[in-house]
Amino acid sequence: MDMTGERRIPAPRQTVWDALNNPEVLKASIPGCTSLDKLSDTELKATASIKIGPISAKFGGAVTLSEIDPPNGYTISGEGQGGVAGFAKGGAKVGLVDDGADTLLSFSVNAQVGGKIAQLGARLIDATAKKMADAFFDEFSRQVQALAPPPPAAPAPAPAPVASAHAPAAEPRRMVVMPENLTLPPPPPRSKVPLGALIPREIAGMPLVFWLGAGAYGLILLLSLASVLK
Repeated sequence: MDMTGERRIPAPRQTVWDALNNPEVLKASIPGCTSLDKLSDTELKATASIKIGPISAKFGGAVTLSEIDPPNGYTISGEGQGGVAGFAKGGAKVGLVDDGADTLLSFSVNAQVGGKIAQLGARLIDATAKKMADAFFDEFSRQVQALAPPPPAAPAPAPAPVASAHAPAAEPRRMVVMPENLTLPPPPPRSKVPLGALIPREIAGMPLVFWLGAGAYGLILLLSLASVLK
């Protein structure tokens, strides 16, 4: 089985390289991985539970790193035994290059399987391998972003200008002091207006007596009409 591909990781290349050599990151990223122990700078021991079609097996084996070229890449190779399910062995070449602020990770895998797994057919094995690779890189990318350094903070605003010692001083407030013996003059007395002066002598050119008589006559007329209509 052969498989090649590349993934863009949103992190600096050094951060991606450190993650590729971090057993905890790899363990969290490999689907079904239950343990991953670092034996030396170039050797790892791994255990993973894998399901391919109707076959589920627990594989255990050793992984060796070679052609190490930090932070540009390395070659990884290993072999795992799955009991009656069969075995798997192979290797992969991993490369890292800068892609702006991100890192482009390329890989080329060559693997062989035997036993019951090999009887499932190349199409099913290839589809399962691709699915596991996608799951690995999706989780690996999340793990790397958690390790990436935070973006630089925005610059702090400039402090407010300090008043110069030679600047003109503000004019002091002036206080007006009232003399203690100051007396205010009393208000002028209100003039009393007789009530009769407020009553008009004429309304619309007619004397007030005329309007009073007309009003009384109208009231009598209304009372007479009311008594007739009952």
